[in-house]
Amino acid sequence: MNSRVKTYPVLSQEPVMRLGRSTATVFVTVILLGPATLPQSDSGSRGISANELARRVVTNELKSQDEDHGHWMYRLEKRESDKKQVQEIVQTKYGSLSQLVSINGRLLDIKQRQKESQRIQRLVSNPDEQRKLQQERNKKAEPETRLFKILPDAFVFDYAGREGELTKLTFKPNPNFQPPSLEARVFHDMEGEMRIDIKQERLAGIAGQLMQDVKFAGGLLGHLDKGGKFEVRQLEVAAGLWEMIDMCVDMKGKVLFFKTITVQETEHRSDFYRVPDDLTLPEAAAMLNKPVV
Repeated sequence: MNSRVKTYPVLSQEPVMRLGRSTATVFVTVILLGPATLPQSDSGSRGISANELARRVVTNELKSQDEDHGHWMYRLEKRESDKKQVQEIVQTKYGSLSQLVSINGRLLDIKQRQKESQRIQRLVSNPDEQRKLQQERNKKAEPETRLFKILPDAFVFDYAGREGELTKLTFKPNPNFQPPSLEARVFHDMEGEMRIDIKQERLAGIAGQLMQDVKFAGGLLGHLDKGGKFEVRQLEVAAGLWEMIDMCVDMKGKVLFFKTITVQETEHRSDFYRVPDDLTLPEAAAMLNKPVV
């Protein structure tokens, strides 16, 4: 028996909507904000209410999150303020590995590539470190899942026509909704729009903005400024398999009196390539180490 063979603990799959922020307050603004309400139409096309359709979509997204454990390699372009980074990411059942490709349009130099290779090799050689990193990612995503579950109860939905093959729903705060947490309080100050693939009842997009300032504990714990907005898009990258491809966030506010927060961030995912579900971390690292085309 080879005692040098490493074993890697299986980790839970990353959520479909990977939108975790550094604080719960900012996270809430990323997940579900909305634009001005559009004219209503198409209300009886499926014989179900807009609220019931929204509930089915949320149920399907959560079900997919639990059951879809497919793994992908893809390219992530991320812009935050004036900094733009491009990464290659490979998912495995042991967690994801990422490799930085370029910064502000310039490929990494030799020294930077060596540093990235060493970082990846350290994760591959140390399963505990990789497991801890992946657990942190999963923990950051937990508030997202909790908030997504209460979405159908937090808002009142209306049909708003079609956009190509997609059905549009607008949403506004449900006056009877009682927020179960501080984070959910922000739902009272949002209006928005969802775009739905009606055949599969899957979420194709959601976008919007804060309609007024959001104050936490009367402003003592901070606030988010009116006009903050975001947009998220999902795409069917393979038959029945949906992934987030675009996210744009523009939020401002203040936390605990003194810390001003400004979130101006865009993400774009592309070049999805299905990888084997039994891919190991060393194999994922080898894929990342291939020359960039």
